[in-house]
Amino acid sequence: MNVLSRRHVLTVAGAILGAALGAAALAGCADATGDQSGAASPDAGTQPPTGALVADGKQALARLKAGNARFVAAQDQKLDEGIARRIAVSKGQQPFATVLGCVDSRVPIELVFDQGLGDLVVVRSAGGALDHSVIGSLEFGVAELHTPLLLVLGHQRCGAVTAAMNAVDSAHRTSDYGDIDYVIGALTPAVHQARGKPGDRLTNAIRTNVDLTLAKLRRSPVIAPLEKAGRLTLAGAYYELDTGKVILS
Repeated sequence: MNVLSRRHVLTVAGAILGAALGAAALAGCADATGDQSGAASPDAGTQPPTGALVADGKQALARLKAGNARFVAAQDQKLDEGIARRIAVSKGQQPFATVLGCVDSRVPIELVFDQGLGDLVVVRSAGGALDHSVIGSLEFGVAELHTPLLLVLGHQRCGAVTAAMNAVDSAHRTSDYGDIDYVIGALTPAVHQARGKPGDRLTNAIRTNVDLTLAKLRRSPVIAPLEKAGRLTLAGAYYELDTGKVILS
């Protein structure tokens, strides 16, 4: 039996909930002294996020790979994205991975990996460009929320890397768009390093940027000790817009 997509499940659930609320109102169930057996208990939301807690970065990476395989096959699992899950994660969170991705609207990280509320710490910037805020957010994910995996995800036909490539080609390093110049400057080293490599130039630059980003993160005084101690795994990946596949570096 095909698993219903999360959107369809939520739509149906919403319709059922609306009907139930309407019936309760007609029955006069608003009385606080009435039968509350059908009401959701706040205590029911104390369970950790869906799925077994991962022990290390290897298990976290395997969970992401399995989720992406479901996404590619359009066999998304029935994620807890409704009331019960929302209540559960309101009590605390135990995400299993921190992911740095691009702001591109075609690469929604939770959907790409078929994960739900409370599963991932997601940090996004144009092209995955690093600055103090982005690095600090990633450090928070791995050090404060204790995710055993930090994944840097580049993607096919990245517009930010394309802009950096165009700036290099035109020797025009500034624009009329304020801090976009910072993004272009942050991505330019990848464009230079990818020059002359066999294959598609843009794809090479995107993949090179992932490698350079990982190298820079490994110099973080917060991230480096965690990786050295074996408590954190760093990994890079590339998302194909055409297929939906995530390819590990």
